[in-house]
Amino acid sequence: MLVKNNYNECLTNLACSIRKYFELDYKHNTLKYVDDLLEEKKPKNVVCILLDGMGSNVIDNILDKDDFFIKNRKGVLTSVFPATTTAATTSIRTGLNPCEHGWLGWNTYIKPIDKIITLFSNCEYDKDYVSEEFLNVKNLLVTKTIVDEINEHNKFSGIELFPFGENCYVGFDDMMNRINDECLKDGKKYIYAYDDYPDHAMHEFGCYSDEAIRDIKMKNSKVEELCSKLEDTIVFVIADHGHVDCDYVHLDDCPELVDMLEREIAIEQRTISFKVKDGLHENFKKLFNERFGKYFNLYTREEIIDSKIFGDGEENILFRDALGDFIAIGENDNKCLTYSDWTHFKSNHAGYLDDEIMIPLIIIDKCN
Repeated sequence: MLVKNNYNECLTNLACSIRKYFELDYKHNTLKYVDDLLEEKKPKNVVCILLDGMGSNVIDNILDKDDFFIKNRKGVLTSVFPATTTAATTSIRTGLNPCEHGWLGWNTYIKPIDKIITLFSNCEYDKDYVSEEFLNVKNLLVTKTIVDEINEHNKFSGIELFPFGENCYVGFDDMMNRINDECLKDGKKYIYAYDDYPDHAMHEFGCYSDEAIRDIKMKNSKVEELCSKLEDTIVFVIADHGHVDCDYVHLDDCPELVDMLEREIAIEQRTISFKVKDGLHENFKKLFNERFGKYFNLYTREEIIDSKIFGDGEENILFRDALGDFIAIGENDNKCLTYSDWTHFKSNHAGYLDDEIMIPLIIIDKCN
């Protein structure tokens, strides 16, 4: 297996640079050029704006070379694996790799309750109510963020801004205004702001749809406008992953494979984990490769662990069981593996194409 994620130059490492600047411990290397910038300028405000789905190749194909995001892009990072919001945003919010924090994908198997959980909603897979069983063991995953730790130490301050939950912002203009207001307050602080577009537009309409193009161009202009007002501030604009327009193949087209499974498939539609019934592993591997091998590379759990594709570090207690027996990865094709009655997005991510894993690191220095 060729591991393309650069775990010395990914979201986790940017988060570790932020941890270092706010005098927190960190478990992975930092980005030296980010450290040097923060040390030289010593900004009062550090702002990290994460635009879901806005991969580096996406902005190359949508924006012009003189547009704000392109002019201020200082480099290209890789996402963590898999390149999906659950894993990637947890890494930027904690400074840990997915094998450490345990938030592996949209639907993740949680062994202590023997359930697959849609992690962001706290619901059992395919259910619309919160799983109390999961809430009782959720602390086995890493839930404490950089902002939590900054505020616990009470020397600096931190805030997170989301378009959902308590005290949420309403629309992108409100997010920009909230960031500006926070930056005007006294004291050294960290502001993490997450927006769920253009990801939603890409899923629904396609990677290069009019809706996605409009959203990215709007954000390019709005962030430029915000930065024109800021002082004593370093702004990072990043993404959690990129996107690829996709096609679908269906697991239920091969009922013999479905019958070999001990539980439902999990993680994502382009990185899929399988738990196979005892004694059927070789049969499963053979049949899967015959039916889907031209779209997905199939790896055993041991191969996945040895590769460190989920990053290195002290493994979360739930990590190995969440992998199942096999993981299939979309490395060379744009296919998603689902059931025929599942939602079929026009664009997706969590596979291993460059369009999915390469993300921009945009840095705006407002300390001069």
